[in-house]
Amino acid sequence: MKVSARNVLKGTVKAIVPGAVNAEVIIEVAPGVEIVSIITKSSAESLQLAEGKEVYAVVKSSDVMVAVDEHD
Repeated sequence: MKVSARNVLKGTVKAIVPGAVNAEVIIEVAPGVEIVSIITKSSAESLQLAEGKEVYAVVKSSDVMVAVDEHD
């Protein structure tokens, strides 16, 4: 797999919540650390996603904001 995005996290599908059009895919990238992605139902089917399958969460964004609590 080659992809231009710089943020690629390997993980395991923890759960899939199918909807009428989209599917919510919960990916565990580390113990207790999850990323949730909303993809089309047809994409989930095409990728043959299932609980326990090893996948990659690919994050492509031109902006990543950082914030802190003003009280710290």
